[in-house]
Amino acid sequence: MAGTQDRHQVVVIGSGFGGLFGTKALKRGDVDVTMVAKTTHHLFQPLLYQVATGILSQGEIAPPTREILSTQKNARVILGEVTDIDLESRTVTSQVLGRPTVTSYDSLIVAAGASQSYFGNDQFAEFAPGMKSIDDALELRGRIFGAFEWAELGAARGDNVDHHLTFVVVGAGPTGVEMAGQIAELAHRTLKRDFRSINTREARVILLDAAPQVLPPFGARLGAKAKKELEDLGVEVQLGAMVTDVDERGLEVKDRDGTVRRIESMTKIWAAGVQANPLGRTLSEQTGAPLDRAGRISVNPDLTLPGHPEVFVVGDMISLDNLPGVAQVAIQGAKYAAKEIQNRLDDKAPQEPFHYFDKGSMAIISRFRAVAMVGKLRLTGVIAWLMWLAVHLVYITGFKNRLTALLHWAVSFLGRGRSERTTTEQQIFGRAALERLKGGAADLVSRPGAYEASRELLETTRRAELEAQAAEEARLSDEGMRGVHSEKASR
Repeated sequence: MAGTQDRHQVVVIGSGFGGLFGTKALKRGDVDVTMVAKTTHHLFQPLLYQVATGILSQGEIAPPTREILSTQKNARVILGEVTDIDLESRTVTSQVLGRPTVTSYDSLIVAAGASQSYFGNDQFAEFAPGMKSIDDALELRGRIFGAFEWAELGAARGDNVDHHLTFVVVGAGPTGVEMAGQIAELAHRTLKRDFRSINTREARVILLDAAPQVLPPFGARLGAKAKKELEDLGVEVQLGAMVTDVDERGLEVKDRDGTVRRIESMTKIWAAGVQANPLGRTLSEQTGAPLDRAGRISVNPDLTLPGHPEVFVVGDMISLDNLPGVAQVAIQGAKYAAKEIQNRLDDKAPQEPFHYFDKGSMAIISRFRAVAMVGKLRLTGVIAWLMWLAVHLVYITGFKNRLTALLHWAVSFLGRGRSERTTTEQQIFGRAALERLKGGAADLVSRPGAYEASRELLETTRRAELEAQAAEEARLSDEGMRGVHSEKASR
């Protein structure tokens, strides 16, 4: 990277919308920019559900960050998850596989984003993955398509496979609505000719939310329209339903009247709630800036931390004027921070306080069905769907990714195919195996024989889960047979 330590050093934390657009906005500045990110790619998170349901490949929504920034001579990328920020010494500490790296800064843009929130029930994550990363999407793809495979095997043996063909999506916001709609399309349209022992069109897709309506931020009218469209697709929308427990075979739900019931389902997807990156707490402890319930930190109107004008926080991490956790807030905030840094270096007057320009909200339900809220306009149906396609196509990074995404959309939406249906056992069981290692992935490189041990652990985990599943299948089958014999005897 051109430049020396004599130049102003800007560190950007995160490679999401805020991190990427903040870095690119400093392209012509007399600064050196160091992006520190825990992944090597820039993730277009709004399209993760399409990776999970086989429409798009992960490469189309997650291009390499180094490739995107390859022509920006004043920028470099460091791989690592930021574990500490020292505001006094102006340093950022990041780690990858247990190895720390310390990076100094003169200005800092914190755009570390948010993660899935289980509202204090983090144990739910083992059985109901969220959808915040490529790993999440690939695991869910394996679980969704794997459920149909397990159902085919069980049905061929005469077993009850209803729990395999029941898919539960928790959370009726845009992500949950889009995921539920696509699973319904998979079952009722894409896969309807692919199996012999099961009828995929009999699959149940259930959308749960404790809220009283679908898509609360979109207003009552669009929420009601989205609910009707989902129900027309065959999705069971259950509102006022709070999830109280989740296990391998299903989940418990408490309805508004206090009734607790159980839904048997092997495939659960968590799309309810987010919490800010833990770095917000690190910054709060050093500045005294308060955190809200979601862990977002209060910032000044110019997006800086109290007492630290050199530190900007943008995107999902900030609590300011009730700003929503959407991509445009991160993009606009990062551009604002970059311009403010440049103004200071050029001895220009500060900008006006940050003002978010709302470009609208959209959610796709299925092919040809979407809802859109742009200013005072409220659109539904094909027009909203075409708007959704156009907007998302623009924000996909790179011409080749836009072109291949457009081709895949044509195949999936105009035809009935899904070109990305490859799944592996590693996608499904890899996360569980890594979580059983005390130090996570770092254990695989920190001691002799760790790799062999990890492979054995992965195999043991996979075998144990498969055996448990088979045992439960056998138990249910035996109970079913006893019921049949009992009925015959009573006759």
